[in-house]
Amino acid sequence: MAIYTCTMNLAIDLVIETQEMLASKVNRTSSSDIQANGKGVNVSFILKQLGIDSTAIGFSGGFTGRYIKEVLDEKGISHRFVEVDGLTRVNVFTKVVNLQQEFKLVNQGPIVSQEAQEELLKQIEQMLAGDYLIVSGSLPQGVGSQVLIRIAQICSERKIRLILDSSDPIVRECLPYAPYLLKPNDEELAAWYQLESMDKDQAIQYAQKLVEGGARHVLMSLGEKGAVFIDSDLQVYECNAPKGEVVNTACSGDTLLATFLAGLLKEKPIPKCLVTSVAAGSSTAFRTGLTDFSDVKELEQQIKIKKQEV
Repeated sequence: MAIYTCTMNLAIDLVIETQEMLASKVNRTSSSDIQANGKGVNVSFILKQLGIDSTAIGFSGGFTGRYIKEVLDEKGISHRFVEVDGLTRVNVFTKVVNLQQEFKLVNQGPIVSQEAQEELLKQIEQMLAGDYLIVSGSLPQGVGSQVLIRIAQICSERKIRLILDSSDPIVRECLPYAPYLLKPNDEELAAWYQLESMDKDQAIQYAQKLVEGGARHVLMSLGEKGAVFIDSDLQVYECNAPKGEVVNTACSGDTLLATFLAGLLKEKPIPKCLVTSVAAGSSTAFRTGLTDFSDVKELEQQIKIKKQEV
């Protein structure tokens, strides 16, 4: 059994903090951090910390793409990216202290050719039954949403356990191919069903619809409200999130997913998987980079979990 993380739109994240943000002025930063990123790459980073190997795949371009591969090499994570023209994107996340607000500037990324897309699909076709494939994040320019359906079809035919973490509404069209796990947040779920917003109870009901439609499991992030897991029997597990000062929310969902998957692979009970993954995701939100798990046990103490019977 092998684990693959697929990031089609890799990124370098520049995370900065400034006391204030004034128009037409030079705004000095008080801190900055450069991070190799991309949602699937983050999953690989967290899995590695938890003792689980994975291979990162997707599209990489230029010197920014090379930087991400160098960081993966340093951490002992294998990768097989398809090389494309152009540069892997750089995103900027800015926390403005006096406003207590975070601004996210996310670039589009390189244009990916049809030939490069077919090469990636061939990689997936070579995976074996029982392997895990985590497809995370946005699609780059040139890649249409239909690629997610093609990936779902391949995984269904080859009995690959597909995990989808994508905001694209086309995820619902992947349900007939029985993806192993979906990881929407409540805002994404509302958008999939053409709703302005939804409360927690509504979110749970619509997440259950995803399972009824074919998904085997759903792990739903509720941000500061916690998270919900729904299994193939429609049983619902929900928990709150711990309190802390939020520094950067960009990677907390990736941490949640990777930690939860690690718990499943280690055959831990669902309640333990959910509590630890929410604590880990919160730990990431409370710092500039990914969690190092040093405070996760302490954060777990704030979390209460309950199971809803069907």
